[in-house]
This record gives sequence, C-alpha cells and structure tokens, in this order.
Amino acid sequence: MSTKPTKQLDTDFEVEAALAFHDKDAKATIATLLGDIKHLRMQLALAEAAMSRGMTRGWIPKFEREL
Repeated sequence: MSTKPTKQLDTDFEVEAALAFHDKDAKATIATLLGDIKHLRMQLALAEAAMSRGMTRGWIPKFEREL
C-alpha cells in the first residue's frame, strides 16, 4: 500500500497525463498550460466585467490563487 496521500496521487496522475498528451515533451506541455492560463484569465476578466456586484453578492474574482 502506498504512503502518498490520495491528492498527491491524483496530481501525479494529472501531470503524467498532461505529459503523455504531448508525447513526454515538457516544453510543449508547459506551453499548453500557459496558454490555458492566459485563456482562463481572459474569461475571468470578461466575466468580472459582465457581472454586477449584486449578482455575486460582493464577491470579486482574484486573478492570483492563494497558496
């Protein structure tokens, strides 16, 4: 039985899946992930501009995640 927590195993699997999608090319994997981040930040900015504060009950999206 493994001693790694389930969350770590899930993350390891996701990393391996992303690398496998790009034939183990780390640079291509990172480039795709950076492109995804750019796209999602643009979507977040558009959503922020379109939403009223009342709709979100004062919630404001954050562009940086809290670690």
